[in-house]
Amino acid sequence: MPETFAYEVPEERALATIRAFFAGSVNFLDTAASYGDGESERRMGQALRDGYRRRAFLMTKIDGRDKVTAAKQIDESLQRLQTDHLDLLQIHEVIRMDDPERVFAADGAIHAAMDAKKAGKTRFIGFTGHKSPDIHLHMIEVAQQHGFSFDTVQMPLNVMDVHSNSFEKKVIPVAQSEGMGILGMKPLGGGMILQSHTVTPTECLQYAMNLPVSVVITGCDKMEYLQQALNAAKTFHPMSQTEVATLLAKTAKYRNAEFEKYKSSTTFDGTHQNPQWLGPGGEKQKQ
Repeated sequence: MPETFAYEVPEERALATIRAFFAGSVNFLDTAASYGDGESERRMGQALRDGYRRRAFLMTKIDGRDKVTAAKQIDESLQRLQTDHLDLLQIHEVIRMDDPERVFAADGAIHAAMDAKKAGKTRFIGFTGHKSPDIHLHMIEVAQQHGFSFDTVQMPLNVMDVHSNSFEKKVIPVAQSEGMGILGMKPLGGGMILQSHTVTPTECLQYAMNLPVSVVITGCDKMEYLQQALNAAKTFHPMSQTEVATLLAKTAKYRNAEFEKYKSSTTFDGTHQNPQWLGPGGEKQKQ
């Protein structure tokens, strides 16, 4: 699904684009309870009617940090998506160093996620974040302390990330050692990387595909972007070390995350703008 919030895209175009995914042999669908205040999920549910749900690997994300809030968000998501189960449920926006402790508290969101899995409401459980690889590593560490193993982890992976506070360098090796599915997001940095005029969209997408990922998630809020992504996938081949080095040399001068504002600002932090999504006490978590 698009990184653009659903309400910014005409509904007819959104539904047509989702259906076109399947025609292009795409089956992984990304959305979140907070995108467009639930509108993204509602439209996804509309598009998955008429037998399309069976063809999709459906993932959504919840922001609640406590069990009660998280459980409510899970049920609301299922209702909007018009399905009785998710393929993957993820704890969204783990962007604060104390998020892991909140999620794994006695009344934390992880218990709602585990209950959902036991009830058949989701097949797998993961978490996402875009702020710092150290926060990701802390989330994995806290999970280990509680005897829990996440099935997946989602993080920004792109040609800029590798140069500054890198998820690729820090988190991927740990995720691999834990047997976690790796979901790469922001291959174009939310569109910002293209503003550097150093790399093409296809180079960005294929760099991310070359990493040890299970899937690369990219925004497709227009048919032309969907076709761009499909073409990048169809023409992809494993890159040699020389090809990777040549590509990264183009972006090497940007070592201060100039085009990764999701790391250095609150622009991409939905729960900063809407702390109530976190549940009781959420306003105290506003960065």
